[in-house]
Amino acid sequence: MNASEALVVAILIQLALIVPLARVGGWVARKFKQPRSVGEIVVGLMLGPSLFGLLAPDLSAAVFPTSANDAMRAISQVGLILLMFQIGSDFEFGHLKDKAHGRATVIVSVISVSIPFLIGVLVGWGSAPILAAGIDPLAYTLFVGIAFAITAVPILGRILREYGLNTHPIGVIAISAAAANDAVGWLGLAAIATYVAATFDPSSLVTKIGGLIVLLAFLWFVGRRIIDWLMARFPVEDGQVPPTLLAIILPLIFVAGIATEELGIFTIFGGFLMGLLCHRHAAFVKAWRVTVGQFVLVFFLPIFFTFTGLRTNLLGLESASDWMWCALMIGAAVLAKIIPVTIAARASGMNANASMTLGVLMNTRALMELIVLNIGLQMGVLPPDVFTMLVLMAVVSTLMTAPLLRILLRRQGMPAEPIQDA
Repeated sequence: MNASEALVVAILIQLALIVPLARVGGWVARKFKQPRSVGEIVVGLMLGPSLFGLLAPDLSAAVFPTSANDAMRAISQVGLILLMFQIGSDFEFGHLKDKAHGRATVIVSVISVSIPFLIGVLVGWGSAPILAAGIDPLAYTLFVGIAFAITAVPILGRILREYGLNTHPIGVIAISAAAANDAVGWLGLAAIATYVAATFDPSSLVTKIGGLIVLLAFLWFVGRRIIDWLMARFPVEDGQVPPTLLAIILPLIFVAGIATEELGIFTIFGGFLMGLLCHRHAAFVKAWRVTVGQFVLVFFLPIFFTFTGLRTNLLGLESASDWMWCALMIGAAVLAKIIPVTIAARASGMNANASMTLGVLMNTRALMELIVLNIGLQMGVLPPDVFTMLVLMAVVSTLMTAPLLRILLRRQGMPAEPIQDA
């Protein structure tokens, strides 16, 4: 067997293992009334050096050879581009325009971003000399702030649908504030990526930012019209995306990814921006979600989770000091979301239980956090140990959501069990 054939076999073995195990993990998570993504993330961690690599190091090395890393990374990145397109197309801007709860939405949005970001900056600045020696302290500090500020719109949306809160005032405010969180988070992440990519050269930084502005203007004034024409020329019929339309949209997504990569802000931003251009076309978005979207979630997303798990080594946190920093980051990130959001909701007129419910919902991080953290690791802004700490923070903060939500819903006399499998 030559090297090329050996690589293909290695990739197929990994895929044959990852896809069904991730599905089983999602099924187990649902049995424990957790979102499927939580189980998929846990399976990814178990397949990494924290468990599989520990119990069967030789077998782990055979199943996940380093020779296949680049190929699996490429596959996961393609999946992320498509996933970010789907997230962008699902972005509910209508929630942000809701008038009935506008005041609460604005207050919670501002507080749920600013306070966690500031606390994250403080934690990042304090930990930089100890945990991130040799890394630019400003980039590291700002990145920890962004990591604290993120709320996961896709997972939050699933939770809201599961508990029938997607049309409830609490759910509308939560998803609106989460959308604002992610918008600010992506802009902040793009700024940090641009800063790092410019190798700290002010003139290069200005060029990168200028290029991003030009790209955004082009997509807004020209890209939207192109998408509108395509949707009219190749309309969705019987809930299916026309093959010709799909053959045009996919290259456009990849070209947008190339453009953002050239600007130093990673290919996935291109996918997200293209998704935003398509979000107004509800029939297309629904058809994409049912056809292409399902394949992305079942095939590509587990690859990303596993790839994250292979880079997350819980055993790398060896000292008591490491675990103390880990506990500090988890505790600070959780409290920085729940407490300020609860106070802000109370100040906007919501009762105590509803306010706490909103705080718990906004603490959901999961998928979006992992995407952000992988970018930080790839950029060299996060050292491996801090990456592991923040991955644990993402998992713990998401695991907390469902059980706390059920307690708070019971207090309000609302259905406390999932009403549908989202």
